[in-house]
Amino acid sequence: MNKTEPSKDTFIGFALAVVLTVIPFVTVLKKPVSREMMFAIIACTALIQIVVHLRFFLGIRLRRSSPDNVFPLLFALVLFFIMVGGSLWIMGDLNYRMGH
Repeated sequence: MNKTEPSKDTFIGFALAVVLTVIPFVTVLKKPVSREMMFAIIACTALIQIVVHLRFFLGIRLRRSSPDNVFPLLFALVLFFIMVGGSLWIMGDLNYRMGH
């Protein structure tokens, strides 16, 4: 295989990423479940999508213990906590300022 051609893993990762993106959109548009269940579906698909990106696009496999996997994994965890923590902080502050 030529190095410029995408691998089978890349196609599988792309297909999974598309499906994991479409599921929350369809859930919100069609509203087949309760509001709390929608939030749970969105959160679960987001977490699964993080794992898909780490596995299929960054090539991180947790089974093998390689030092090369530690830094990208730590970077992804730091980014995750910054995004989630920052979003919760901003939403909490907005909720407080709106008087709810």
